[in-house]
Amino acid sequence: MSKSKNKLNNWLLVFTVVILAMTPLVILKGAEFGGSDDKAEGVIKEINPQYKPWFNSLFELPSSEVESLLFATQAGLGAGFVGYVIGLYKGRSEKQQHQNDNTD
Repeated sequence: MSKSKNKLNNWLLVFTVVILAMTPLVILKGAEFGGSDDKAEGVIKEINPQYKPWFNSLFELPSSEVESLLFATQAGLGAGFVGYVIGLYKGRSEKQQHQNDNTD
């Protein structure tokens, strides 16, 4: 595959990801995109009103935006780590294969 074709494919993938991420925001204007933790607690209390949580949070975040930021940061760091490990092993594998090709 040529370099320009590969670059075009990468940009198409980035564009697709951006469109997929923005579509719900455009279609569902004014919707609240909250987490499932609060909803689960609400359902549990609906089923069993005497329910008491086993533990409470160590600290409360000032807003849901900060919570979303921390969650996105955690997801980004995790994805970066997984990508790094996959790239590391792929590079080692290619290096090993290259060394084996040169010794034959």
